[in-house]
Amino acid sequence: MKTLPGKTVERLSQYRRALAATLAANRNYVFSHELAAMLHITAVQVRRDLMLIGYGSVMRKGYDVRELIKTIGLIIDAPSGLNVAIIGMGNLGRAITGYFKGKRTNMNVVAAFDVDPQKVGKVVAGVRCHNINQLRSLREELDISVAVLTVPADQAVSVASTLVSNGIRGIMNFTTVSLNVPDNVYLEEFDMITSIEKVAYFVKENQQPAGL
Repeated sequence: MKTLPGKTVERLSQYRRALAATLAANRNYVFSHELAAMLHITAVQVRRDLMLIGYGSVMRKGYDVRELIKTIGLIIDAPSGLNVAIIGMGNLGRAITGYFKGKRTNMNVVAAFDVDPQKVGKVVAGVRCHNINQLRSLREELDISVAVLTVPADQAVSVASTLVSNGIRGIMNFTTVSLNVPDNVYLEEFDMITSIEKVAYFVKENQQPAGL
């Protein structure tokens, strides 16, 4: 199978959560228009995405919920899971660490890192915080491949460079600084301020966005 577009992968993740909720409601089948309504997209988009992963519906029944959850997992999950490190244990870093605790995901937060001596050695949601100087040895020992970056903006570039040079292959950037990384490192950037300002704009205009 060819590499899927990023937006398709995002929707597959959302489908899986919606399907899990459907299964929890004791429903074994779901139609494309029902999935679409849950995600506020079109049924055509749902069918197109699922066709990309080779999955079709059953006539008059819809999609088999359990089988579709399994299929999506085989497509988007790493076979043995991925180990994640939180970089920066301020308020956001601690919140993200706590959020992962107890979540049934294919990702495991196995370590946290900071430069603040008052944070190093502390345990948050079962995850110990280490000095960033220990990144290389612990990355290898714990097989960490993904980092969630939540450091102050003035540290973002240098810390990202440290992550890349120490073998991190994927970075989720929660800082306000746009990063440049090598082509072999996947970067996802989430600018919370921009997202909030977008919401505020459309609230002001009292309407939904016309398009992406």
